[in-house]
Amino acid sequence: MKLHYQTLLPQQYSKFSRVWIYQSARIFSIQEALEIESRLEQFAVNWKSHGDPVEATGLLLFRRFIIFIADESKVAVGGCSTDASVREIKNIEKEFSVSLFDRTQLSFFIKDKIEILPLAQLNYALEKNFLTKDTLYFNNTVQTLEELKTNWIIPIEKSWLEQKIAKA
Repeated sequence: MKLHYQTLLPQQYSKFSRVWIYQSARIFSIQEALEIESRLEQFAVNWKSHGDPVEATGLLLFRRFIIFIADESKVAVGGCSTDASVREIKNIEKEFSVSLFDRTQLSFFIKDKIEILPLAQLNYALEKNFLTKDTLYFNNTVQTLEELKTNWIIPIEKSWLEQKIAKA
């Protein structure tokens, strides 16, 4: 599995464009992925903030991560607009029977696969060498397009998880 995704991101958007990442508890089937991609595209095309169209993109990456990107250089995304995107994600959750809001589940790239591990098991996984400080982590806390490009998939030691690792 290759982790090249940057070319799929909108290149014309401001680097400060806002990003929201929702991680699926499982990989979507091809059929589900096609349906979800269509829904995300439809939502992004129709997304409005205070009646004005938001320049936005909705993506499904690696059949697991739903990402909304909104270029706020022209139209800012207000609270009601954000709520609309959350409603769309909740609808996807319900329709596909999957969790998309569980922030305690972390994704890592291990042996050419994306693996999920509960945050509570992080230290155990490191002690048993299932993970190392060099293991690639999907940092779903990124907030801008620039961060998505440069700091989304990073070694554990360069992420906020470094602070969570028990000191020996």
